[in-house]
This record gives sequence, C-alpha cells and structure tokens, in this order.
Amino acid sequence: MLPLFLGVMAEAHEERHLLLSGEFDCDPEPLSTLRHSTSHVMAQAVKRLFPEVKLAIGPAIEDGFYYDFGRSQPFTPEDLARIEAVMREIAREGHRFERMELPRAEAIAFFRERGEPFKAEIIEGIADDRVSLYRQGEFVDLCRGPHVASTAEIRAFKLLSSSGAYWRGDEKNPMLQRIYGTSWLAQEDLDRYLWRLEEAKKRDHRKLGRDLDLFDFFDVAPGAPFWLPNGMVLVRELEKFARESLDARGYQEISTPLLVNKRLWVESGHWEHYQDNMFKVEVEDELFSLKPMNCPESALVYRRSLRSYRDLPLRFSEMGRCHRNERSGTLTGLVRVRQFTQDDAHIYVRPDQLQDEITQLLELVQEWYKVFTLTATFKLSTRPEKRLGTEEQWDTAEKALHEALRANGLAYSVNPGDAAFYGPKVDIDVQDVLGRAWQVATIQVDLTMLPERFQLEYIDTDGQPKRPVAIHRAIFGSYERFIGILTEHFAGAFPTWLAPVQARVLPISQKHEEYARQVWERLRGARIRAELDHRNEKLGYRIRDAQVRKVPYMLVVGERERQQGAVSLRHRTEEDLGAIPLERVLADLAREISSRAATLTVGRS
Repeated sequence: MLPLFLGVMAEAHEERHLLLSGEFDCDPEPLSTLRHSTSHVMAQAVKRLFPEVKLAIGPAIEDGFYYDFGRSQPFTPEDLARIEAVMREIAREGHRFERMELPRAEAIAFFRERGEPFKAEIIEGIADDRVSLYRQGEFVDLCRGPHVASTAEIRAFKLLSSSGAYWRGDEKNPMLQRIYGTSWLAQEDLDRYLWRLEEAKKRDHRKLGRDLDLFDFFDVAPGAPFWLPNGMVLVRELEKFARESLDARGYQEISTPLLVNKRLWVESGHWEHYQDNMFKVEVEDELFSLKPMNCPESALVYRRSLRSYRDLPLRFSEMGRCHRNERSGTLTGLVRVRQFTQDDAHIYVRPDQLQDEITQLLELVQEWYKVFTLTATFKLSTRPEKRLGTEEQWDTAEKALHEALRANGLAYSVNPGDAAFYGPKVDIDVQDVLGRAWQVATIQVDLTMLPERFQLEYIDTDGQPKRPVAIHRAIFGSYERFIGILTEHFAGAFPTWLAPVQARVLPISQKHEEYARQVWERLRGARIRAELDHRNEKLGYRIRDAQVRKVPYMLVVGERERQQGAVSLRHRTEEDLGAIPLERVLADLAREISSRAATLTVGRS
C-alpha cells in the first residue's frame, strides 16, 4: 500500500492539487496551525524511537498541543527529553508537509497494513468518500490539515508532561499515553510562556491552600472543601463585601433549603434534563435531592405573595450552598467541586425595566472586579434555533443586553445562537495577573423558564396579571472558585483587608514581650487580625516565617520602640521602614482595611 500512496502523492504533486497547506488554505490562526504541525513532528519522533507505539490523535489546544499513543508503559521524563531531541533533528531536516486524498476504503486498508488500529477506527466513523493524509519524510498521518510548509518552520517548542488518557475519552476504552507540549512562533514567546507556567506552579491554589492553612480535602467527602480558620476569613470577608454592596442596592437576602422534594425539580424541568447531576436522597418513601441550583426555590419565594408592578424590580440575593454530582476525574481543587456556595441573585422586573436593571448589573460587576484588580471581558450569547418565547420577547431582551453593554462603554463579542433556550445572556471572564482567563459571572435573562413554569405574575397598572422577566446573576460565580482564582492571582499575598492575618507582632527578645503584648492587644482592640509571635526563635527566623505566611505587616518591637510608643514596621516584601508611632500605624491600618485597598500603604508616607 505504501508504494501506491507515494505514487498517488507524486501524481497529486504534479497536478498541484492540495499541496502544502500554506498554498491552498489561508489559516486565520497561524499559532494553531504551527502547534498542530508540531504535534505531527512529535508523533514522527515517537515512532522513530518507539516503532511499536500506535498513533491515536494529536490536536492543537489552547497554548499548545498533545498526541495520544497506544503504549503499555507511561512515558518518563527521560523519554520526553529523547523525543524532544529527535524532534529538533526532524525540524533541521526540513521535511515538507505534503497532503493527498485517498478513497475511504483505501485509507482504512493503508492504516490497517501499517498496524494503526486507532487511525482505521477514526476513518470508519467518517462518512466522506475520501479522506486526507499528510506526509513529512517517512511519517504519514491521517489529518484534515492545514499545516505549515515545512518542519524547518518549527523551532520554538517544548514538551511539558505526559499522562494517561482514555481512547475517545471513554473509561471503557483502552488507556493511552498522552504527551503535552507547546509551540510558539518565536523563542521569546516560548520563554515567556514557560515563565508563566513556572509562575503558575508557584501560585497553584491547591499548594498555597495547604501551605497557608486555607482549606483541605479529605477522601470522606470528595469535591467538598473543608474550610480551615484562615480560609473562613476569606469566605467571611467576601460575604461581608457582597452584603454591604447588595444592601446598598436594595437587594433582599433569602436562604432556601438544601434538601428539596423531587416535585420541585419536576416543576422546574430540572428532573427531566439534569437529574444525572443531582444527589438524590430517599426519605420516608419520597425522593428528594440536594439542590444543584437556587433558581426554583427563589421562584417559590416570589410566588408566595401577590405582587404589584410597584414592587418591581424585586431583587432576591442568596448565598446558597449547592451540590452537583461532578465526575470524580473532573474535580480540581476549588475551581471544580461538588459542593459550592453561589453568590446568587434572582431579580424580577417588568419588561420596561429590563435594560436599566442590566445596565446597573454591569456597573456592579465592574465595581466588584476593580476591588480585586481583575479585568473583565464580556460575551453576549443570542437566540438559539430551538427556543421558547416570542420573537418580540427575544428582540426586547437582546436589545436590552446590547444597549446595557454600550451604556457601560464595554467592548464585547457576540456568540450567535449560544444562548439558553429561555433567554439571552452575558458571560463574563476575568483575567488574572498572569493573563489567564477564568469564566466567573453570568447575567442570564429568563423570558420563560421561571416565569412560565412557576406561573409568576404581578398586577400591572391596568389591573391585569402580567408575567415578570427573571434575571439570574452571579458575580463571584461561586465562593470556592473565586477564592481559588484570587489565591493564584495574588499568589497567596492577599490585600490586607482580605488577609487571614493582617499583622504579626514580633518582640526582639523575651524582655520585650510585655510591650509586644500591649501592641497586640491594641491591634485586636481595633479589630485588626493580629498574631503575637513570641516563640523562642531568632528574630530573623520569625520575620522570614511571617513573609512565607504572606502576612502583610510585621511590627517589630524592642526597647527603643517601647520608649517611643512606636513599632518598627516591615512590609512582607520590603525591608525595615523604621520606627513609626503605634497610633499612626493603627490609624493607617484601619484606613487601608476599611477602604479595601489593593496595595500595602501603611508607612509609605
């Protein structure tokens, strides 16, 4: 079969049909093309070193690529180093990426003869009569392309890691070995990316969560964090921040049950479409579920009273704990859990109030994220093909979202057809200090689901009952995920107002402990979270320990400080700022905390 393949390839070349990808296709994403080409080079190198391996798939992904191989043993770090070295040889050899087409049956036979069952299986699932293959040097792969012109264009790359992966993502299928790598147009881009990876490892919230005693996980409750005292400070401060903000905007806080009868989920439609993700409990021959979301119970609260047009907008907020039966293999620290608490709100408005309410919500989102030095990007999802509600309702809702985004001066992208069946939405990503995007907030307009299914009404000016529009919104998304993001964004060095310990008092020696205790008590009296570290250790050791624990301020006290009623102040990242009167430190700390400043300001002026 190989001579036939090469003969057809030569014929195709002479007829100039479908040659190098750069000659027949204009790829709008050159990085994606480069990375996919690099995955082919990696597979070629693997086959040179380990001819017995079987080829599966090798796509480009965000920031890199991977390739899956049928192999009984995992690849070791030493294997990856050897593979990378051979990849550099292949790049220097400068093989052209050449494309051809084969009839489907011939392509299946070609890969069967080469002992590549995964490739043959892929082709068997393709309906097209002809399939495309690519060749560089001695290596041939099934591929739609496009590719770069030659392996010589592949210069700035690095293999990163290997892991197991099930064929086609199904745990019933064979386990394959996956190699991850990254590839960039220029070496400086690769170097910058590798720095980001190393920095991301240092900032990993799972590691920092343990090191800073924020949270832990135990196998008795997979996917459910145990919040430790330091972590609960973060939770409580975020709750306090949210409540202060929402109280000032006319929200009314509610709290609804965790365990709810199946009847509610049938009424809401979740039982039909979502029950596989719900934890079910049988009580006295009746079926209940731990709630996976708060919306249906919010509708019950709305429905319990007769509502007038004067009552709207009606804003119900809830810090609602939810449970979703996520697969164990997807659980990831705080960012993918089974138990989480949403900063949820359900807002019921008249149709004529919708645009103003969305405008205010977008202002609120920006105001919150600014406090955490997070930048946001906005995506508007519009009506899908299959949807509920009238065209007029959708026109009104989509116009309200467009106008609200414009009123806030926000750039946004549009995802046509990506809305839920019951209304359009705005999804909001935040970008952290490393430039990584995290999806957190959603503003979802609900034209039909809650209003229609729960028969929600208000009495309008004409005395007739009308349906309200419901808005579902979360800004943090969930406290768990948001704290995970903040931990990595700040590398555990939280702003003073959020920091579990805001100040640590360090007596120079035991004879200064009495004054140190007086300073500590003054801090605590001012409601500043402070610790007194009077361990029998050298001062330098205790200073380094406070820095490792990311304590914003260290207040060192000795005889001079006692006589002057002062403290020697240190920031967690700076040297001694000198003796400062205690009263000034207390006042400046209180001011920094109450203003929720993002940077350390005490002692700077």
